[in-house]
Amino acid sequence: MVSGLAVRTLVQWPQTYRIIRSIYPPIDLFEDIADPRDWEALVSVEEKTNPRIRLEVGDLGKVPAGRRVAGPGASLVMAPFVHCSTLRPGRFTDGRYGIYYAGDSEDVAVAETIHHHERFMRATSEEPGWTADFRVLIGSIDRELDDVSAVPDALHPDDYTASQLEGHALRAAGSDGVLWNSVRMPGGLCIGIFWPDVIPVPMQGRHYSYHWDGSRVDFVKKHDTGEVLQVT
Repeated sequence: MVSGLAVRTLVQWPQTYRIIRSIYPPIDLFEDIADPRDWEALVSVEEKTNPRIRLEVGDLGKVPAGRRVAGPGASLVMAPFVHCSTLRPGRFTDGRYGIYYAGDSEDVAVAETIHHHERFMRATSEEPGWTADFRVLIGSIDRELDDVSAVPDALHPDDYTASQLEGHALRAAGSDGVLWNSVRMPGGLCIGIFWPDVIPVPMQGRHYSYHWDGSRVDFVKKHDTGEVLQVT
């Protein structure tokens, strides 16, 4: 049940910033001119010669055909919706459905991804070093979203129980996504989009590397300038 405390708000940002791992390649099926309604049939044909195709494409059943996006760059939007998993829950999903997360500035996106990268590195007991390359996706948003900043415990630093329940209820009620005050960077804003057709296909920005010191991310490096910044 929706809490009733979310406020429907028109969000118009000329730029949104999302950061993802650089290792993920584009998915040809999403990038070509095929009608999204035909994707399941095309995958069935392709897997006769490429058994890994379903793993590469993801679970198409998680996105209705009418809400899919296709064409150049579509992989950047579709990926979080078809490769979601209950093993990788987020603030507003338990992993059974995907969300496109982004911030209103590059600094917010960096701060949010550092937090989640640190959790992963601690959980897997990784050795210190420059651990991963990331790339920035720059898009935009012009849509009514539900501001959940006033929902009790929705912005809890670590416990996502309340926020997941609110996200599930809002999505089921027809919401296109949520807006909230960034937990990792005070003063910043974040959005979580429930469907691929809500947000335009983004463009690629700069690349980053994160340095893990064994307990936290202490430095980030901008690949385009070579600048190394200390994380405070």
